[in-house]
Amino acid sequence: VTLLYAVLHVRHSLKYCDKMRCLRKRSAVSFLGVLVICLLFMNLYIEDGYVLEGDKQLIRETATHQLNPERYVHTFKDLSNFSGSINISYRYLAGTPLTRKRYLTIGLSSVKRKKGNYLLETIKSIFEQSSYEELKEIAVVVQLADFDSAWCEGMVQDISQKFAHHIIAGRLIVIHVPEEYYPVLDGLKRNYNDPEDRVKFRSKQNVDYAFLLNFCANLSDYYVMLEDDVRCSKNFLTAVKKVITSREGSYWVTLEFSKLGYIGKLYHSHDLPRLAHFLLMFYQEMPCDWLLIHFRGLLAQKEVIRFKPSLFQHMGYYSSYKGAENKLKDDDFEEESFDIPDNPPANLLTNMNVFENYEASKAYSSIDEYFWGKAPSIGDFYGIVFEKPIKISKIKVVTGTEDRQNDILHHGALEVGEKIVGSKNGRQCTTYLRLGEFRNGNIEITDVEHKVLFDINCMRILVTKSQKEWLIIRSISVWTSQTPNQ
Repeated sequence: VTLLYAVLHVRHSLKYCDKMRCLRKRSAVSFLGVLVICLLFMNLYIEDGYVLEGDKQLIRETATHQLNPERYVHTFKDLSNFSGSINISYRYLAGTPLTRKRYLTIGLSSVKRKKGNYLLETIKSIFEQSSYEELKEIAVVVQLADFDSAWCEGMVQDISQKFAHHIIAGRLIVIHVPEEYYPVLDGLKRNYNDPEDRVKFRSKQNVDYAFLLNFCANLSDYYVMLEDDVRCSKNFLTAVKKVITSREGSYWVTLEFSKLGYIGKLYHSHDLPRLAHFLLMFYQEMPCDWLLIHFRGLLAQKEVIRFKPSLFQHMGYYSSYKGAENKLKDDDFEEESFDIPDNPPANLLTNMNVFENYEASKAYSSIDEYFWGKAPSIGDFYGIVFEKPIKISKIKVVTGTEDRQNDILHHGALEVGEKIVGSKNGRQCTTYLRLGEFRNGNIEITDVEHKVLFDINCMRILVTKSQKEWLIIRSISVWTSQTPNQ
């Protein structure tokens, strides 16, 4: 009996244990299910937190503009995100930080060349071709972008000896960026099947320019980029100021004063940080002068705005890349090109039949465009209504082109007027004074302020005899003397 009792007790205990194991098993399953769900939520939270922290880190890096280009997102949807300066420690090799903001900063970057060196001549040309009054409004920043410290020290010594008074006057600064700030320059993509050393050269040049632009962002209102082998025209700053004034009220990103490379490209200083970031983002993709085309296009300037005559000429015979020969010259360059017209703001109108998109505005500009109208009749006109009454010293009008030498104004007159009224063709003047007749399609009138006693509100080109040839007005140039009542 005792044995039977013991056996029954064991069986009962085993059944109880089986029940308990089942309960524990079911409880464990339930518990594990809840635990898995909790872990999933925790994982999602942790991942969200990690992503959030990653975004915060990216935002922090974008805000402080760390220099590793690999961290940039390769998109350019919003250029305004890159409006801050890049965090770099610059070395001042000569000169000190500017004490006041200037009108124009002239930037150039230079490296050691295998053959020839034109940097000193370039700096000399900048200063020699500027008047004392112009020198007050410019700052020249030279970036020595070579990692050869002995070469840099030698160049600084030469610059300091030859241009000591400009350094003391705060007009000349020489800077250098240590190599540690540069991104990877070896093993880059070989776009366009360029050899590896060529890719390295042009990629480093993009970074050099980015650092230079970043440094110059707050020094002046405007910035012009030169290369280190350039000759300047006389009083180039005065010419640049005239052009900027003539473009007042119109949108532009880049104005070009040379058709070569990265020479004579003018920017608003507030665009320099974005351009610096842009060059860093795509430093290994293509040469800088190609990147510039994309930059202005992204900022909605689709067409080149280049002025003639060119203010800067390439003078180097040997390239900075491997000392190769570089005989490129700008045939639009003029040494004495300070006499650029003002072309004050005006409304343009015509009653001629305009061909395609060669509208009236394209003649009243220093860029390489023109107005083209179908065969004009007697009484047809091209009118200019100035926004404000002005004093004019000289007027020059050129018609026809080298390709279409017969599309000139064969019979016409140049007139100026006062007292603006409205009409069906737009606002015009009530009375006009004839200044002269066209000869061989052109006219130039000087000393206008002595021939016209009133402040000029309007100017017009009047067709005095019908012609079967079409008419190209290639350029209209107006030089002002002084503003009325000044």
